[in-house]
Amino acid sequence: MSRDARWQTLLELLAEHGRLEVEEAATRLEVSAATIRRDLDQLAEQQMLVRTRGGAVAHGVSYELPLRYKTARRASEKQRIAKAVADLVGPGEVVGLTGGTTTTEVARALAVRGDLASGSPALTVVTNALNIAGELAVRPQFKIVVTGGVARPQSYELVGPLADGALGRITLDVAVLGVVAFDVTHGAAAQDETEAAINRLLCERAERVIVAADSSKLGRRAFARICAADLVDTLVTDTAVAPELVREFEEAGIRVRTA
Repeated sequence: MSRDARWQTLLELLAEHGRLEVEEAATRLEVSAATIRRDLDQLAEQQMLVRTRGGAVAHGVSYELPLRYKTARRASEKQRIAKAVADLVGPGEVVGLTGGTTTTEVARALAVRGDLASGSPALTVVTNALNIAGELAVRPQFKIVVTGGVARPQSYELVGPLADGALGRITLDVAVLGVVAFDVTHGAAAQDETEAAINRLLCERAERVIVAADSSKLGRRAFARICAADLVDTLVTDTAVAPELVREFEEAGIRVRTA
């Protein structure tokens, strides 16, 4: 197993359990304890975990796994969700995309749509996510608008007053939100309050709002609220979503699509 693969697995285990022991991790990854200790030391140097005697713990009670280590989690579900979201976007529309793994897949799904292969522009994409802008900038038929702001290394998203100013001067047909939690009572949420603030502005500037979230994010709440559930028009999720959650969202006036 490569170092990057080990790091991804270690961080995912830490995100799930909150704590790791060296010997247990060595057994799970089928490597030596010395290798795990070295990996944990290097991850601690990057402030991605806190080393303890015999292992490591996550930062605080709510652990945010950096985007580059989340790309493989529930990948097939996110790709199906992304295609379903992309199908809801019409040619020539102005689309706002937040950062995140699922919205990155939405950008990729839009990029390969045959009916968006030409136009002037075929689509306008407004995003505060540097990775999404980078992937779509090579598509000449798309007009890419990137907000200003300060980049967060965890998510590649631009945040702060510069991003606020840019979003205050535009309007969107649709905003697509990537979230860490979505609940009828507590609404859509992110881990970071600065990201939530930018995402909230995208919602306010849009005619309609789509939440793109796999089923593991539903029925949960997180630290920073993006918007109330009644501001969301459509939820696109995977088929593993619990039927009772679907009923709750639909009773709240949200259209639910599964993929």
